[in-house]
Amino acid sequence: MTDFCIVIPARWQSSRLPGKPLLDIAGKPLLLRVCEQAQNANATQLVVATDDQRICDAVKSWGYEVVMTAVEHESGSDRVAEVANVMGWSDEQIIVNVQGDEPLIDPRAIQQVATNLANNPQAGIATLASPLSKPSELADPNAVKVVKDNQGMALYFSRAPIPWCRDSGSGNLQQARRHIGIYAYRAGALRQITKLPVADIEKSESLEQLRAMAAGIRIHVEDACADTGPGVDTQADLLSVAAMLEQGKIN
Repeated sequence: MTDFCIVIPARWQSSRLPGKPLLDIAGKPLLLRVCEQAQNANATQLVVATDDQRICDAVKSWGYEVVMTAVEHESGSDRVAEVANVMGWSDEQIIVNVQGDEPLIDPRAIQQVATNLANNPQAGIATLASPLSKPSELADPNAVKVVKDNQGMALYFSRAPIPWCRDSGSGNLQQARRHIGIYAYRAGALRQITKLPVADIEKSESLEQLRAMAAGIRIHVEDACADTGPGVDTQADLLSVAAMLEQGKIN
């Protein structure tokens, strides 16, 4: 079994769904469902990172560990890095960043990304991907694409349709992979990334992982072994996932 920790960043403020972590979804707060799914991944330690006392109090009442982090953090990665420092985790400790708005995430995917990082010591980060099923996904800038080398290391992430087939003048749907936003970090790599300035290429694509690549930190990518489920960003998402739970499509 891989030794890894899970950190779940959860903030109150959301432009589209304020108070999202504590909103009810089929009879339970959204964040509680995320914690329950993550708990089943058998991590050494599970910690929620928040900057809001309401979330902190709720997590404690559910029996999970929580760390209050600074309000100034601009990303979940910054919040996870603060937890790593508070906990005194070594630079080699593997940390999986599980998004606090993915109540259907499969624990097997969490285990997979941690194991992949453990098995690839040349990488500082591991993440997952999935095949694309239709051309509209390839063209959608909200569906981030990734191309990797023969050893499974990321060559590039983009909102553009990559790889591009020169002869047909379109993206290659068969070769394309959609990036799934779950990350395992070595704590040392995470500390390094969060101290770096924003990279020009990161600004262009608005993709934080490109900061790591610009600094030479390698990212391992593998097709996910299990469906990570849809995240919850809007009220419509909330209702859709609640319906899935109520219909018994997931435990």
